[in-house]
Amino acid sequence: MKSSSDAMHEQYKDMDFSDAKPVSGIPALAKLQAESGGKTRITMRLDNDVLAIFKARAEMTGGNYQTLINEALKQFAVGQTLADVVRETIRQELHAA
Repeated sequence: MKSSSDAMHEQYKDMDFSDAKPVSGIPALAKLQAESGGKTRITMRLDNDVLAIFKARAEMTGGNYQTLINEALKQFAVGQTLADVVRETIRQELHAA
């Protein structure tokens, strides 16, 4: 697996960020982040095999494993099943055709 699934990683990997300040250290950016954030940083423990599955899927799709986990949790929270997702995808594809 790549060290980062971030598409911009290659573009910025050689830049020196040693003098960079965290967003919390710049009041205007902290305020902007708080107003548009919508996400909260947490720490949680996942089974190694579950994490490996999400990382592998992210690698295949070129996405981010954290985003995939977030989407799976969101679908579960609203009671959306895999069958619901498949049905909706088929409906969208048929409507587009």
